[in-house]
Amino acid sequence: MRVVAAMSGGVDSAVAAARMLDAGHEVVGVHLALSQSAATLRESARGCCTIEDAGDARRVADVLGIPFYVWDMASRFREDVVEDFVAEYAAGRTPNPCLRCNEKIKFAALLDKALALGFDAVATGHYAQVVERADGGRELHRAVDSGKDQSYVLGVLDADQLARAFFPLGDTTKPQIREEARERGFYVANKPDSHDICFIADGDTRGWLTSRLGEQPGEIVDADSGEVVGAHAGAYSYTVGQRRGLGLDRSTLDGAPRYVVGVDTRANRVTIGTADLLGVNAIRGDHARWCGPPPEGVVAVGAQVRAHGEEVPAQAWADGDDVQVRLSSRLRGVAPGQSVVLYEGTRVVGSATIAQSWLDR
Repeated sequence: MRVVAAMSGGVDSAVAAARMLDAGHEVVGVHLALSQSAATLRESARGCCTIEDAGDARRVADVLGIPFYVWDMASRFREDVVEDFVAEYAAGRTPNPCLRCNEKIKFAALLDKALALGFDAVATGHYAQVVERADGGRELHRAVDSGKDQSYVLGVLDADQLARAFFPLGDTTKPQIREEARERGFYVANKPDSHDICFIADGDTRGWLTSRLGEQPGEIVDADSGEVVGAHAGAYSYTVGQRRGLGLDRSTLDGAPRYVVGVDTRANRVTIGTADLLGVNAIRGDHARWCGPPPEGVVAVGAQVRAHGEEVPAQAWADGDDVQVRLSSRLRGVAPGQSVVLYEGTRVVGSATIAQSWLDR
């Protein structure tokens, strides 16, 4: 099988490419250039798309003896991920750019280009497992290493994309991957993991958004009293469930912690309240993506709303283009724009973008 190995320049994608080669596939390494002004050194860019990273990926490809290319997808990334990120926050939602990148870039733009060039599949260094059923169908499952499991951010893959995806690291822990990289003589064996949002170099999301949307002074209002208790520079930079960075004068409150319970970017208003106002047990999601056939009727699932959040037992059903989810217990800080990913055991059933959440009594 002819396989494109997406090589970010990190240790995970390096070992993934090596394992695909060991499995007997014809492998070509590809690094995605996603930034039109990539910083030269990781110290000034904490993501996975720097010039330094491209060089690291090339060195691994040289060790493996495989062809290596850099594919420029900066324009597509800017439109589908970066601009979408800004638009979502501007609308008062909290997006996950990693899911959008997997959906729009790695398993749409990259996979489409690979297929057009005659390749059969794409392999990445994500921590997840693909299980082949007896009928030849494929299922997406959680990784063995629960601390590194990335099945949540892969929940946007549909059955056709999953049929052409390989995740060679899903049965291995991260320490084992680093040891394997050292044994293979990879320079990146001890390279730190990328973190935070790759296109926000300093990790300051609020400052980054402000530089693009400008300051928009507005009020912070208490949900119980309706009184104005503070001010903000832009409602777009707040998210439901947020506690830190509110800048409130605690002496004017009753001493109980306050959280963001509502963001209204049209009125440019942030509403805060006590923790009891955060709990929800009902979710409506749109933009449904199924890793196989949609469920028929009401099904028992586990629901997860953050990349490293807890999985909560739930019931879910398809409702036209939407997904309805009823949680068995209340969950705090469920924000519009986040993704809810549904599981059956370790298997990913599908995902949806959270449009609405509420307490269904």
